[in-house]
Amino acid sequence: MNTDVLLETRGPVGLVTLNRPKALNALDLGMIRALHPALEAWAKDSQVKAVVIRGAGGRAFCAGGDVRAVALSLGTPAPEGQEPLSRAFFLEEYRLNHLIHHYPKPYIALVDGISMGGGLGLSVHGSHRVVTERLVLAMPETAIGLFPDVGGGWFLPRFPGEAGTYLGLTGNRCNAADAMWLGYGTQHVTHDKLDAVVEALAAADWSTGEARQVATRVLNGFASEPGTSPLGAHAEVIDRCFAKDRVEEILAALEAEGTPWAQETRATLGRMSPTSLKVTLRQLRLCRGKPYDEAVTVEYRLSQHVTALPDFREGIRAVLVDKDNKPTWNPPTLAGVRESDVEACFAPLGARDLVLH
Repeated sequence: MNTDVLLETRGPVGLVTLNRPKALNALDLGMIRALHPALEAWAKDSQVKAVVIRGAGGRAFCAGGDVRAVALSLGTPAPEGQEPLSRAFFLEEYRLNHLIHHYPKPYIALVDGISMGGGLGLSVHGSHRVVTERLVLAMPETAIGLFPDVGGGWFLPRFPGEAGTYLGLTGNRCNAADAMWLGYGTQHVTHDKLDAVVEALAAADWSTGEARQVATRVLNGFASEPGTSPLGAHAEVIDRCFAKDRVEEILAALEAEGTPWAQETRATLGRMSPTSLKVTLRQLRLCRGKPYDEAVTVEYRLSQHVTALPDFREGIRAVLVDKDNKPTWNPPTLAGVRESDVEACFAPLGARDLVLH
């Protein structure tokens, strides 16, 4: 029994509570292994009409995948008969995201507080994403020598204009109004109404129409306006600067803008792993327009190649272990990142490729 994931049914609703509040409900392999079979069982159970997922503790929905554990496992042989964590974690996380992406019933994420990285994997692929005024949304992978995975290559290019490119490269944080503008949020509901939302879904008459329509109707009954998106206010300049296909060109465009916002954005990019920036931009361009199931194969290849590079361990050290936020990237500049090194991150894995249909 995994107490980090609480599973219950409330009438016709399967309810998941991510219950690792001290770790901001970061998703580890044990949680993935508890969640996957439960979702599969509820998908087949005719009594369960919808699934709701939420986070415990009041601070986070899910602050991401437990990449710290993955980084600390590198270089240590896996126990006999087991896959290395760097392989098993991404393999099973991506399979879980795939299940959610193709889930046959309403899958409703109550996204309250922090939702980053793997938290988007547990939410963006579902049918409904309820965001609250406490939302902090981000894909901050370039700051830890990684890339925006869990389907980032699929969903970031589907955000308006170049907003997804901007968010994937900078890791900047979004609020609820931004999330609604992006199309990540489907309803904005204040935090104090979330328990009532669960009760209303459990009490709903699911025979009154198609299940997704019933879920939408219930959620819309609690919805309120989130206000104006700060991110949306910068849409024009984001589209202008982040439409480029080389990171160097994006930096040059920001410099040409010359505004405080552009200078700040340029400085943010300057702190990220140069390798991650180049890999991420290529990922977003390559996967733009690809079906999700094809993007997953690309991301699994990236997960295996990129986590083997020095920047991943260094990024985890600087941000999550020592927390000095002073990573020493290798190579330290964009000029030092060879195109052949970027290409190598996308190389097929042969028999180990992840192919999902």
